[in-house]
Amino acid sequence: MSEAETRRLLAANLLCVLTVVLTAVVPPFFWDGFTVLGTHLAWLCICSVCVSTLNMILHLVLKPNLTPKRSSFAHKISRFVKCCIYFFMSCILFHAIIVLYGAPLIESVTETFLFAVLLSTFTTLQCLCMLGPNIQAWIRVFSKNGAMSIWESSLQITTICSILGAWFGAFPIPLDWDRPWQVWPISCSLGATFGYMAGLIIAPLWIHWNRKQLTYKSR
Repeated sequence: MSEAETRRLLAANLLCVLTVVLTAVVPPFFWDGFTVLGTHLAWLCICSVCVSTLNMILHLVLKPNLTPKRSSFAHKISRFVKCCIYFFMSCILFHAIIVLYGAPLIESVTETFLFAVLLSTFTTLQCLCMLGPNIQAWIRVFSKNGAMSIWESSLQITTICSILGAWFGAFPIPLDWDRPWQVWPISCSLGATFGYMAGLIIAPLWIHWNRKQLTYKSR
């Protein structure tokens, strides 16, 4: 693990944080009345698209894979199609889990699904970019001591932080505060977003502080 690689990870993560911030700051200049709370569904779409695009670009530029392999064009197309299918399945799965945790089944279907898309963007998309549609690799990375690079350690931290953020964001919803941000799914999506950004910042710092204890070995 080199300092240069850690700096690359930090730069990439800070760029992701900046992108999330810009999705809330830039649109009001072009869209009258745009606010994260007032036009929350639009913000969910913008944030998901921007973060997805940036993650894919960073993956192509930085190539954080441990063992990149050359493959045919047909294989790349097949891999891309599988990734799209996995991402859609992730959105459906998150949607079902969110409903099981108490979200409205019939009402607010659009809101719930867009929240599921955002959560999939913060978690599943990163796995697909880094590990591809390989469930065995996903299981390895999220098992104890399964990370084989600082990028996979960062993936662990940001994914867990995003899910925890969404979970903690649900706590204020049933409280009788009558706040605008308590409307479903604003607090949960904001919680997931803050958790994602916190994970992006915490990951390189944790890796730097524990660099002497981290020994990545090929498996």
